[in-house]
Amino acid sequence: MPLSTVLATLTCVLGISLGQLLFKKAAMSMPPHAGWADWAFNGWLLAALVLYGVTTLGWVWVLRHAPLSLAYPFMGLAFLIVPLLGRVWLGEAVSMQTLAGGVLILAGVTLAARSQ
Repeated sequence: MPLSTVLATLTCVLGISLGQLLFKKAAMSMPPHAGWADWAFNGWLLAALVLYGVTTLGWVWVLRHAPLSLAYPFMGLAFLIVPLLGRVWLGEAVSMQTLAGGVLILAGVTLAARSQ
């Protein structure tokens, strides 16, 4: 896969990962009995939706330039990126099992990327 496609793929993974954190911030900022206005005017939620929209367009570009069987395993990196960003940005705990799973995912992405 050309370097530009790899970088675009990683950018999409990072965008999806950041979107998850924005969704979490949106959920945390909602009042217990949120009404439609709380949803419609939640800045965190709107930012997440915009980021997901832009990332989706980027993902379509990636899929025009790489086979799905090669590009999609990179999405597994989000399973490591999201908990790590959650630790940094939200102060959430990250267990050793999560880190070990992330290492296995990295190994799988490496294997998938080298198989093409």
